Amino acid sequence: MVKAIGIPEEEGLYSPEQEKDNCGVGFIAHKFGNKSHRVVEQGLEILIRLAHRGAVGADPETGDGAGISIQMPDQFLRKVMNDQNVELPAVGDYGVGMLFLPQDEAERQEMINLIEKLITEEGQEVLGWRDVPVAEDEIGENAASKAPYIKQVVIGKGEGVDNFELKLYFLRRKIEKLVARLDIEEEELFNVTSFSSKVLIYKGLLLAEQISKFYLDLKDESMQSGFALVHQRYSTNTFPSWDLAQPFKYLAHNGEINTLRGNINWMEAREPSLESDILGDKIKELFPITDEEASDSSNLNNVVELMVASGMDVVEAMTMLIPEAWSKNEFLDEDVKAYHEYNATLMEPWDGPAAIGFTDGEQIGAKLDRNGLRPARYTVTKDDYIIAASEVGTLDTPSENIAESGRLQPGEMLVVDTEAGEIIHDEEIKEELSSAHPYREWLENNKQYLEDVAAEKEVESDYSEEITKEIRAFGYSREDLEVLIAPMAANQKEAIGSMGNDTPLAVLSNRTKPLFNYFKQLFAQVTNPPIDSIREKVVMSLKTNLGSKANILERTADKAKTIEFDSPILDNQQLNKIANLDSDEFKAATVDTVFDPEEENGLQNGLIKLFNRVTEQVEAGANVIILSDRGVNDSQAPIPSLLATSAVHNYLIENKMRNGVDLVVETGEAREVMHFALLIGYGALAVNPYLALDTISYMSDEGLYLTETEDRSRIEKRKRKYLKAVDKGLLKIMSKMGISTIQSYRGAQIFEAVGLSSEFVEQYFPGTTTRIEGIGLEVLEKEMQCNHQRAYNDPEHEDDLVANEGEYKWRAQGEHHLFSPEAIAKLQHATRKGDYELYKKYAQEIDDQSEHLATIRGLFDFKDRDPIPIEEVEAVEEIRQRFVTGAMSFGSISKEAHETLAKAMNEIGGMSNSGEGGEDPERFYDDRRSAIKQVASGRFGVTTNYLANADELQIKMAQGAKPGEGGHLPGKKVSESIAKVRHTTPGIDLISPPPHHDIYSIEDLAQLIFDLKNVNPDSRVSVKLVSEVGIGTIAAGVSKAHADMILVSGFDGGTGAAPLTSIKHAGLPWELGVSEAHQVLVKNNLRDRVRVQTDGQMKTGRDVAIAALLGAEEYGFATAPLVVLGCIMMRQCSENSCPVGIATQDPRLRERFAGSKEQIINYFTFVAQHLREIMAELGFRTVDEMIGQTDKLDMNDAIKHWKSEGINVEKILHQQQDDTDLAVHCTQDQDHGIDDILDRDLIAAAKPALEKEEKVTIDREINNTNRTVGTMLSGLIAKEYGEEGLADDTININLTGYAGQSFGAFAMKGLTLKLEGQANDYVAKGMFGGKVIVKQPDELEVPAHKNVIAGNTILYGATEGELYMNGVAGERFGVRNSGAHAVVEGIGDHGCEYMTGGRVVVLGQTGRNFGAGMSGGIAYVYDIDGNFTEKVNDLMVDIEELKEEDLELVQDLVTNHVEYTGSERGREVLENWDEVQDKFVKIIPPKYKEIMAERREDEE
Repeated sequence: MVKAIGIPEEEGLYSPEQEKDNCGVGFIAHKFGNKSHRVVEQGLEILIRLAHRGAVGADPETGDGAGISIQMPDQFLRKVMNDQNVELPAVGDYGVGMLFLPQDEAERQEMINLIEKLITEEGQEVLGWRDVPVAEDEIGENAASKAPYIKQVVIGKGEGVDNFELKLYFLRRKIEKLVARLDIEEEELFNVTSFSSKVLIYKGLLLAEQISKFYLDLKDESMQSGFALVHQRYSTNTFPSWDLAQPFKYLAHNGEINTLRGNINWMEAREPSLESDILGDKIKELFPITDEEASDSSNLNNVVELMVASGMDVVEAMTMLIPEAWSKNEFLDEDVKAYHEYNATLMEPWDGPAAIGFTDGEQIGAKLDRNGLRPARYTVTKDDYIIAASEVGTLDTPSENIAESGRLQPGEMLVVDTEAGEIIHDEEIKEELSSAHPYREWLENNKQYLEDVAAEKEVESDYSEEITKEIRAFGYSREDLEVLIAPMAANQKEAIGSMGNDTPLAVLSNRTKPLFNYFKQLFAQVTNPPIDSIREKVVMSLKTNLGSKANILERTADKAKTIEFDSPILDNQQLNKIANLDSDEFKAATVDTVFDPEEENGLQNGLIKLFNRVTEQVEAGANVIILSDRGVNDSQAPIPSLLATSAVHNYLIENKMRNGVDLVVETGEAREVMHFALLIGYGALAVNPYLALDTISYMSDEGLYLTETEDRSRIEKRKRKYLKAVDKGLLKIMSKMGISTIQSYRGAQIFEAVGLSSEFVEQYFPGTTTRIEGIGLEVLEKEMQCNHQRAYNDPEHEDDLVANEGEYKWRAQGEHHLFSPEAIAKLQHATRKGDYELYKKYAQEIDDQSEHLATIRGLFDFKDRDPIPIEEVEAVEEIRQRFVTGAMSFGSISKEAHETLAKAMNEIGGMSNSGEGGEDPERFYDDRRSAIKQVASGRFGVTTNYLANADELQIKMAQGAKPGEGGHLPGKKVSESIAKVRHTTPGIDLISPPPHHDIYSIEDLAQLIFDLKNVNPDSRVSVKLVSEVGIGTIAAGVSKAHADMILVSGFDGGTGAAPLTSIKHAGLPWELGVSEAHQVLVKNNLRDRVRVQTDGQMKTGRDVAIAALLGAEEYGFATAPLVVLGCIMMRQCSENSCPVGIATQDPRLRERFAGSKEQIINYFTFVAQHLREIMAELGFRTVDEMIGQTDKLDMNDAIKHWKSEGINVEKILHQQQDDTDLAVHCTQDQDHGIDDILDRDLIAAAKPALEKEEKVTIDREINNTNRTVGTMLSGLIAKEYGEEGLADDTININLTGYAGQSFGAFAMKGLTLKLEGQANDYVAKGMFGGKVIVKQPDELEVPAHKNVIAGNTILYGATEGELYMNGVAGERFGVRNSGAHAVVEGIGDHGCEYMTGGRVVVLGQTGRNFGAGMSGGIAYVYDIDGNFTEKVNDLMVDIEELKEEDLELVQDLVTNHVEYTGSERGREVLENWDEVQDKFVKIIPPKYKEIMAERREDEE
């Protein structure tokens, strides 16, 4: 978003475009629409019960926004308007505009006059105005600073108006457009909150409990409605943005649209095609429908509003914009599939996590995204109310009054039709929608598949005789062949690298680079999750359609005329079929994308010619444009394919020609996955990498990096493998951003430009962020000319293939690497000898980039030096305490290396990091203890005892080397000792999911921070992020989530193994990330409550100095300490073959480890002394004085070269000027809100057990605001009694009611929690030996196997213990369970995902994708319906019958379940055991089965 009340203009690295928000959403409705004040009151109560899903900033009395949408309160309005002697017409014949207006009286009156004039001109009547009574003293200072003046205008329907709501829509849009033209200072305060004859919305920058206090109307007993839709906002900023509060007219949105840029572009592109009988020619008055300066939620609302205005039902509009994952769902009705497939020809999904409450004033409903990444629970009462919200328990509902307790599953919706008095569930909704038109018939009669399209002729498979010239002309290096293309052709997957990236950014390199290399991938962190494209492939799709994308407002058979193909990456034969299309529906034209390299301004002229040729072809009827650079020769150079694609894409949008025209790119330039992602991300429908394919043939013929062969079929197989590898890589890149379909990814521009001028980007890549300026068309042309020269005019190397650039591994005469062999040798010798002077020589080699630019910090120079004696500078011993070593797990590096780092850091008062692999409890109590314990997505080794023994608990949201991705430790590296620490089984694969499955949003992160602070109140909690554009607003949100420290990692760090695409192309340098985070935190007045740390190729004291001046207080090192310990940068960490015993578990190689803690201590002493010298030179006595003092930095223009001379670092060095009182470093502790929680009461009551190990029983009531119950108590048990805990059932806690999130999280041995009622998400996550029981109340008449009793992500990362649930749970039950035993009576999708141990019994139905990524443990499913095996993801598991020992175990667990919960289903199973035991199905990973069998043999 860009423009809103109180949102400041772009400044420094802060950009309002990056603002994000998440929230809680809910509604209450009477099934028959009976209006009452009770509904309004209960809607407000729901809002208050969701308050913990919102946030506050520096002003504790100012919230992020809250609101309520209700039906038009006719009785209330008649009363208040009667006081003005205004008699209202019949309901529906008047509307109310709820308006935010300027505080300035003259400006406000000017707006009022304009509004009245427009209403009258449109033939409607202004019945009256009223000041909305508000209590300004009830809101915070920050909210009040930008509070608008709030008025209502009442509008009477004019004569002859059939559709008054439509008339009000047109009128509102006219008002908005004309008000925007007024020349008034407070124009930003204007906002139309609602303008309708059906709904009225009260909202603002309020806390949940403030809304009814502020808006006095809401207390009036005559304020009545049949429903109330409420929204609680959590923003990543603290700015007073009243208008960003929700609900909007049609919806309240909890989520984030990841594909917004593409959705906006495509809506603009399709506007010329939009037609509607209802809207007629006046539809153009509504354009533009979307607004780049509005939030994602607002834009979604705008499109829904258009669709409804055209006559579409709001329910249909929601299914079209946010479809379920239909293409791979074998359980979905074929007619429903056809409905979604037809819609897909018209519109791309608005993809991203979403729980949406929506209404048209008569219907109200809820909708979940295709992945179900937001919770949505509902309760139907016997007295005809329905309550739906992000959590259950937002209203206390007596059990005897509950008729149904359910949840929305991924992609589902629920609708209450108050006119018809019906509650309509998903299946019925989809059945009705899909039967409205003969969609299956339309598709069968019109849709084609590319594989069935006849080819004009077979494509010759031979490559050109000039292939070596072509390879040079397109800028290939030998590494492209050896490191990228050959492994993909041989292994069908991308190559893996390690030890980060220490080569220059493209703009800093003095070598030619493809335009692709000036872009970096964006990725999801915190506000939305990445997806596992492998284990959750059921929601992923590369399906691509040629054709249609027509008028979305009408339904006709001809819109099904498309050609579908499975992937957007085409082989030559597929492209040939497309190129020869010539019919009424599909007409292809090929346009050359080349330019004359000898012509002055040849590239610019080439683009102009390209635009002209494309225009000619489109005007001649072509609707498939193939952009081809096959015309490259000795007189023609290629226009960079990315430039050609994006330029044409945006040119066609600008000229209203884009809709219905498909762009296919035939290019020799694309060869690695990032290239394809960029081409599609900037508008290409499909890409044919003809030269990469030819190169595979060439390498096969020559035996170059591929085994020599003349077998054509084998070569073709290699090409197919290469294309498949690209497909896999594309899915992974999409999934990093949380995007599921290529259709949504296309044109979404999920990238940042680094090193491109803003003028160039604005012209050819509009909407893309570029922040340090850089090269433009002229330099880009020079790079292309250099390549062309080497290809066709370099006789000296005419017969050579291409050079090895040394991009991935250091080579003499190759690309510059910061860690050259010389630098490594100097550092190792210096630290071994304790030689500071030799360290200074090493540092000089790293820091002096006058000849070889490598980093942004290398561009900086110190200025305004004001030297002081070094004796006055903070001591080395103090400075070293700010240093930490990177999160390298025991497993990724050896025991010896891991413990050496810990010993050294403990000795100097710094901190080492355990990494994500846990830590041996024996180390907790000596000098091998890692002060920082990391909590990563895999939760390996994350026990209550582990958490209780930390000084810092670090939540790893992303990793510098591969942000947005998970991890995979092969079973061969999981030794006995590693398995013990990680609480898994030796020899089995350990998979870390890409997301934390308890962090799908910013409020989820706040919940995990709260959980961790509960389990260990004495530890600080930090959050690790990776630098990317927008990290500032993320950091602000993380600060508001009460993190104590934020780590900003640079993209170039990362010691772990990662795909080369990620190492090179994902994330940004830490200089950008630290500066942005610091600037935005200061701007939001949040910097004083959180510390900032950074890491990523930190090597010298100068690096630390610059990090401090940019805003960081603490500094992390990973690669450099490993080099100190002996690493020689072989970059084979993933192969378990490290020759110096660091990154290996091989006992033979570990014996070679020669590092010592003294070497590490020497290194950090040197770095601290180096920093002291710089501080003395600049005049700083303490590091705190340095923080954020960018006025001491300047650009060193003397070291620029032909590519870097356009760089401008002003935004990085920007300082906040408008308020000198704002803190620039951390000065206070966060308020974690743990002083007055239920656990404090429980701990007091459990005192006899804690002090004397006596059994206690405690009875309490509970509601959804009681979160993380039992966790603080468990932490105390772990601290007092260690790993062993207490005896079973020492502390028995009986609770009744609704449990908040994280009930029983990290429940420790000896603790039994029994809940009679319902629970929300994350029950028993991290459980370590506790017992958690959730049973339905005896008064509830709903059968347990139909009663949703708990939310999503249950047992996440549990290591030991028992869980019994007398009801149905949500998605991802048992995710990453390591050892707990559980019984449940039904679960959602992705059950037992990534499970590595434990036993799970499901006495009922499961969702799809069961057992995905499951490498250990056993699940037993009671398959009553006989279709369970179709729901299993069998990639890693086998489906078996139960053996005798299995049957005994299941019987024992079900017996316990019946004893603890009184389960009827369990009792039936036990009573009919002989008859039903055959219905149980066993799911077990084969490797785990084999290992367990071997263990039994050894024991025997």
